[in-house]
Amino acid sequence: MAKKGGNGGTGKLLLGFLLGVGAVAAAGFAYLKIGNLPVAVTDAAFPLEKEIVKVPMQSRISREKKEPPFGTGEDVFEGGAKIYRAQCANCHGTPGHDVGYARHMYPSAPQLWKKHAHGNVVGVSDDEAGETYWKVANGIRLTGMPAFGKVLSDTEMWQVSLLLKNADKEMPDPVIKILQGQ
Repeated sequence: MAKKGGNGGTGKLLLGFLLGVGAVAAAGFAYLKIGNLPVAVTDAAFPLEKEIVKVPMQSRISREKKEPPFGTGEDVFEGGAKIYRAQCANCHGTPGHDVGYARHMYPSAPQLWKKHAHGNVVGVSDDEAGETYWKVANGIRLTGMPAFGKVLSDTEMWQVSLLLKNADKEMPDPVIKILQGQ
């Protein structure tokens, strides 16, 4: 006659589950410790890496972005050009001058004065100024884009954001001269 087991099946199930979780954790740790993870800029990206970062970033920007506290004009563009030249141009280029090493960064630093391959969009001119402001203020993890929220004033960050929003439009000569370092 067979014995009736009380909790023997449940205990074995729980033990099997815990051993399975432990084995997965140990394998994950071993992969991180001795595996060939893509940590160099020249390594291929993880599958879905861009999407994993992009989705929560866009969601957060949508929740937190602000509207510009002032409009545009030559004085705003000139102020933005001075800040851009000093803080941004080394990675993101200037009108007519791309930065060569930017394409060897991972992800590559977008050239913000260059027309996209499709359409007439220049840099981030198709983004709302509030989205660009958020990126300037907070930076973007794992991209090399630093946070300027503690470095620049709100006015300076808005000036740069509004300048870039209008990068697809003709800029006044003084603004172009500032951007070109003249």
